[in-house]
Amino acid sequence: MKKVLSVLLSAILLLTSLTAGLTAVAADDETNFAVASDLHYVVPTEELEGVIEDEIYWYANRRAAMENESSFIIDEFLNQCAADEECEFVLLSGDLVDDGKSIHQQHVDMAAKLKAFEEKSGKPVYVIPGNHDYGVDCATNIEDFVRVYADFGYNEALTVDEGTGSYTDLNDDYRLIALDSCDPSKSTEDGMTADKLAWVYESAKQAKEDGKYPILMMHHNLLDHLPLQRLLSRNFIVKFHYTTATLFADWGIKLVFTGHEHCSDAATYTSPLGNVIYDFATTSLTMYPLQYRAFTLTDDEISYEARTVDKIDTDALTATTAGFSQEQVDLMNAGLNDYAKGFLKAGVQYRLGKGFKMEEMGIAEDAFYYDLVETAVGGLVKILEEPLYGEGGIQELAAEYNIDIPDSEYKNGWDIVTELVSWHYAGSEPYDLFSRDIVIFLRLVSLLLKDDLATVSDEVFLEAANKLFAYLGTDSIVRDITKLGASVFGGVTSAELFLLALVSPLIAAFIADDDGVDDNNGTIPGYGTVNFRSNIDNVIDNIINILKSVIETLSDMVKILSRIFIA
Repeated sequence: MKKVLSVLLSAILLLTSLTAGLTAVAADDETNFAVASDLHYVVPTEELEGVIEDEIYWYANRRAAMENESSFIIDEFLNQCAADEECEFVLLSGDLVDDGKSIHQQHVDMAAKLKAFEEKSGKPVYVIPGNHDYGVDCATNIEDFVRVYADFGYNEALTVDEGTGSYTDLNDDYRLIALDSCDPSKSTEDGMTADKLAWVYESAKQAKEDGKYPILMMHHNLLDHLPLQRLLSRNFIVKFHYTTATLFADWGIKLVFTGHEHCSDAATYTSPLGNVIYDFATTSLTMYPLQYRAFTLTDDEISYEARTVDKIDTDALTATTAGFSQEQVDLMNAGLNDYAKGFLKAGVQYRLGKGFKMEEMGIAEDAFYYDLVETAVGGLVKILEEPLYGEGGIQELAAEYNIDIPDSEYKNGWDIVTELVSWHYAGSEPYDLFSRDIVIFLRLVSLLLKDDLATVSDEVFLEAANKLFAYLGTDSIVRDITKLGASVFGGVTSAELFLLALVSPLIAAFIADDDGVDDNNGTIPGYGTVNFRSNIDNVIDNIINILKSVIETLSDMVKILSRIFIA
């Protein structure tokens, strides 16, 4: 019954919006501000524990967040905003701290930083909670959050949504709708409800009546920032996201600022009525690429750029936390962003590598399929860990299956996998489906299909037969047959090609950005450009873009089938 009521309410709100006339009057001047997200502040430890002196990134964690450095990264970000004469205010779209649910002191420290910034610069800060910031029966609940951050949006709010962390505020031209998208009883997933949608509608309507343009800030993503994000990463995007995006767009909201996914990505959606909405997901400030966004809004256009925190006070860092090596400090001083990228790649490898362990997968030794899975996972790890080039390297192994791995600067499979992941976080991915790096990656997948499955067959299914043939001078059966077939018929079977062709659009969507909106630096039409003619043009463009996307997807599949894996 609740779902039916929710759908009916959404339909009523949509129909109402058609006659609401939510286009505001023209803005008088330009508005400049900074947007950051997922600061994940952590109180620095007094000393690093478990130091491994011969490794740079030994302390990388599964989230690849620079925890002990976070306080100093945030300080530098605020210093940059204070020094920027054009920046009028700062928006922070959630996850202000890392352990807010269990360590309330983190919020106290974070609020102190923001207060010092406001007093120093005279520029206001507006916050919204994220899933790390509060919860039910936690050290910090929503009332605690609002109380600690009272000076950063709540005390001066025009309206509030009681019982949540939502409020409205801002300047003479724009109305900020700060929406608490979290579910306090859940770990990461959103808490969007019909009541929250109704509050957004009323806030947008009131903005129009007051002659303001509505912009919205929330923690969870509104649009896909991964291919099929609703399926693959469902806890990071709001439920019924296209329905919600349609409502927001038709209520006059053009700009939405989000975080949570920790990627720098700009996505756009056009409603059936031709209203365009943009979701700017901003990456975590304290993990690679250490970025935030700077926006300039006028009536005619909205321009934006990504800015990087590329230095911190390492003297203050080492005075606070002992255990950093001189080499680490020197690398940070030479280029903090490069250091953060190495830290990210080490963290991603740590997270994925840990997931490949049998105990992490929950497979007991007495399971009948234990040997099968262990052999398969071992083959995968081998292809990722062993040198990509040189004598006995993966390139030579691939050649035995008639698979050509192009030369590159990558050291091993992990190196290229983590490189691709790092570009997802950084945004503005420089790849297409047929670039060298993607070809290497896909051919490693092809090798995995060949060698790993053949190894599983040899070591598990035909172990006894292999022992007999080994006695006769042949080391393996399936691998030899597979290599022979590859030498005659090519590196990949038709079935494998078809499978890879099917998934190639997903890979393309992950490694390339072709929606016409640059992730990090660009210009889009301003709020004042919305009119009947522009909406008609948008509807036509939307239809054309959908058709182009279908054609390009089919074309990519055909290209994959015809050439990419032909050595």
